[in-house]
Amino acid sequence: MSSSNKTDPLHLPREKTIGILGGGQLGRMLAMAAGRMGFFTIVFDPATSCPAAQFASSHIIADYEDQHALEALAKLCFVITYEFENIPVSSAKILQDMCAIYPEANALETSQDRLVEKNFIRAAGLSTTEFMPVSNRDELDIAIQSIGPSAILKTRRLGYDGKGQIRIDSDNPTGLTEKIEAQINAMLKTECILESMIDFDCEISIIGGRNTTGNTACFDPARNIHENGILVQSQVPCNIPDEITLMAKDQTEILMRNLDYVGVIGVEFFVTKSGNLLINEFAPRVHNSGHWTEAACLISQFEQHIRAITGQSLGLTYRHSDCLMQNLIGNSINDISKYANADNTLIHDYGKMEIRAGRKMGHITTITPRN
Repeated sequence: MSSSNKTDPLHLPREKTIGILGGGQLGRMLAMAAGRMGFFTIVFDPATSCPAAQFASSHIIADYEDQHALEALAKLCFVITYEFENIPVSSAKILQDMCAIYPEANALETSQDRLVEKNFIRAAGLSTTEFMPVSNRDELDIAIQSIGPSAILKTRRLGYDGKGQIRIDSDNPTGLTEKIEAQINAMLKTECILESMIDFDCEISIIGGRNTTGNTACFDPARNIHENGILVQSQVPCNIPDEITLMAKDQTEILMRNLDYVGVIGVEFFVTKSGNLLINEFAPRVHNSGHWTEAACLISQFEQHIRAITGQSLGLTYRHSDCLMQNLIGNSINDISKYANADNTLIHDYGKMEIRAGRKMGHITTITPRN
């Protein structure tokens, strides 16, 4: 364990210090929101140079399973949170025994396994696409016969932004291309889940918040466009009927109550052509599809999360503007200067040192004030 040349964490007042596991762009924006509200932050991330460390009060450089470093973090903070869901559950439980951590380890554990997650959603009385667990080729063939030939094979654990999944779309699965067969065989070395594909009308997401006293609030839904499994843009309003908006918010609140959740959550939905909702997945953290709140709302999802985990009342989720949030992915970050003179446009460069294909490097949000 080591710390950066920022403020010595031992000099920070524990009662005003928040720990953040993960040093990516979400941690960065959480640190920014916390700082505006008068809190100090300690980012815990193994990378010596990470986006969140640029705004945090201090940075502990250690592996996520370094028990000594985790215990040190817990002694320095009055509450801890995380910015991505692949933090080891065992690490969250170590912290939970020493310090408040929100969302709690049960939400993290549920979200890390797609099969457990979908069973949890259904147990809460909510709907998902059809799915079956798959651990070998025989089980995959049975699942395809049950679910249908148009499906997506996903690893049960890990995988995000289109990683860890492959589309199977064939009336004759045994006749799949050699390339796809090789990918399937590689994926089946770990536990997988087969999910049915549906002909949906659109994809939306709800950013919800729940504080330590159980009060909840949801932002307006965003209509999301993905390319190659990566979110490209979020549009608000998303132009769906009011009853679907209310239903999506209600279902998000049901999930939060069933998880006994504290913090901000992102819930992704498919809107079917018949007007029904199917939950795709939830993320126990602030969410990419909620970045628009940074520009179009007085209270962003990041401030809402800090409010929730620190025992404060939730802020109003009123949206003062319509907006379009666009991710800057890979080399598109090089075009960021052209947005500097654009009207009503907020720019956020994540400060990442290395540009890679498919990597989220920043985002812009263009707003149109509502009448």
